[in-house]
Amino acid sequence: MDFLRPTSWEEALAVKAEHPTAVPIAGGTDVMVEINFDHRRPEYLMDLNRIGDLFEWETGEDSVRLGASVPYSKIMDHLRSELPGLALASHTVASPQIRNRGGVGGNLGTASPAGDAHPALLAAGAEVEAESVRGSRRIPIDDFYTGVKRNALAPDELIRAVHIKKADGPQQFSKVGTRNAMVIAVCAFGLALHPDTRTVRTGIGSAAPTPVRAEAAEEFLNAALEEGGFWDNGKIITPSVAQRFADLCAAACNPIDDVRGTARYRRHAVGVMARRTLTWTWESYRDARRTAHRKGGAA
Repeated sequence: MDFLRPTSWEEALAVKAEHPTAVPIAGGTDVMVEINFDHRRPEYLMDLNRIGDLFEWETGEDSVRLGASVPYSKIMDHLRSELPGLALASHTVASPQIRNRGGVGGNLGTASPAGDAHPALLAAGAEVEAESVRGSRRIPIDDFYTGVKRNALAPDELIRAVHIKKADGPQQFSKVGTRNAMVIAVCAFGLALHPDTRTVRTGIGSAAPTPVRAEAAEEFLNAALEEGGFWDNGKIITPSVAQRFADLCAAACNPIDDVRGTARYRRHAVGVMARRTLTWTWESYRDARRTAHRKGGAA
């Protein structure tokens, strides 16, 4: 196994073009596990840790450009307001040591359905910035996952950053594991309210061959919220609506039985998480509306 160490982004792209099978490594929290257990033996490893741009983020007026190697701990500490769903997901990643090393780019590159970042990225509607010597492109997160541990990257492309819209409403993330820490998700669920567009987006992890959205559930809830005037009146969502949303989220799953849980349990758990996160996010939305109205009245 050869170890490649580019010192700049341009050099990294050139190396990847010359050696398309080279496996990028930054945090190494996924790749090294596979190598240590002899599940993977790449011909080339390409260390990206000397490329500072990958560890930086930019907060714009409407979105955040998150470098592929920004550690989860930095997201938790500095981007909690802008990216609340991803910050909550970051809290559930393994141990403090791994949160200080691992980043979203690694989750995306590995494309494991159990990656903790995926449900939050799907719910937020992120875009993946991929680049090669041929140029740069942005891949919508909905098009990024192409199969079990497969993604839409070309052999000569690297992930440079992720573009995520700043939250315009409450977001939540929930995860079921066999213990409280250092655990791969049995299943996970992300939910984001987007009041500006009066839409809801979801993300489901570890309950299908790829991370997925519950699109039928989103369409149902979007229609129910609009028809009931909920965005304007801020009323509590009725239990029947919440349960139907939960049932449709569970139906969006295509899980398997494995050592962490059964397919039946995963479907049930996703439904429970969907109902709970909808309750939490909607209550946060109602609180924000009440606070805004009080301030408006005081003015």
